[in-house]
Amino acid sequence: MLRQIGIPFEVFVPDVDESRQRGESPHDTVRRLAQSKAAAGHRPGRLTLGADTVVVLDGVVLGKPRDEREGVAMLKALGGRTHTVLTGVCLSGGETFKTRVVATEVTFKPVSATRATAYWRTGEGADKAGGYGIQGIGSIFVTRIEGSYSAVVGLPLAETEELLNAFGFDPWLDRSSE
Repeated sequence: MLRQIGIPFEVFVPDVDESRQRGESPHDTVRRLAQSKAAAGHRPGRLTLGADTVVVLDGVVLGKPRDEREGVAMLKALGGRTHTVLTGVCLSGGETFKTRVVATEVTFKPVSATRATAYWRTGEGADKAGGYGIQGIGSIFVTRIEGSYSAVVGLPLAETEELLNAFGFDPWLDRSSE
């Protein structure tokens, strides 16, 4: 997504425990995890971005499904309902951290067990919060979205630009020539 908006980057996959802490709200979870990922990936003299996304249905966090049974159950539960996708994004410049959490409401059409299983077997939703990817085949389930599409994909681009601006980087002026 950063490449899409012309931001040069390198990928570092930090070793961060993504478990929710006891009593922690979903909002606080994505904020903490985004900050932890940015801190773990810090490189001197560079801005570091961390992000995390969860799906919340009836106050219950749906993370990445552990297996087909859980993935299919998630999709069936989301079917015919509206859920909230929370994405935390954090930009770090050394000791300074700036973080935003973006909430987006997503409504699914009803999802049968047959379609949920067929979707799971594409492999697309196995590593995604809520067990689906809105940017791919999973978009077929979505009937309405209110908020940031890019946040549902995993990185709220408008808010990321605001964070970059806060650190003196303007994606419009400092465009990559790559």
